Amino acid sequence: MTEQLLVSNPKEVPKHRDALQEKYDQEPSKEITLESTKLPKPTGWRLLVLPFKMKEKTKGGILITDDVIERSQVASTCGLVLEVGPDAYRDKKRFPEGPWCKKGTWVIFARYAGSRMKIDGGEVRLLNDDEVLATVENPEDIFHEI
Repeated sequence: MTEQLLVSNPKEVPKHRDALQEKYDQEPSKEITLESTKLPKPTGWRLLVLPFKMKEKTKGGILITDDVIERSQVASTCGLVLEVGPDAYRDKKRFPEGPWCKKGTWVIFARYAGSRMKIDGGEVRLLNDDEVLATVENPEDIFHEI
């Protein structure tokens, strides 16, 4: 499974997904900035999303392989919205009740949705605004440990 990029400090870009997830869990109020990470800025109706990856170790200390993690996330995956394009959710005919999500929201999207990009050893995705299937408060509630 691919590595995930997590950013909490503009001077530091951790390359390991666990380091980023831990920093996000410890400092949820810190804002992730695109300027500090060389991430692309979404244009039009697109969203820049950082995919979530479950922890590789259970509470009991058992290591979980990448295959098992992938199988538990077969149909869809979850990610954190890092940035929203300027035209996202502006079409009142398609989104009469307004935006489904905003920067900092955890969203669920199809496994193969969007364009994948590897940056600094991690992966981010550019999704269209209509590819968001749902929003969640905490991704661990949906993709619980095995």
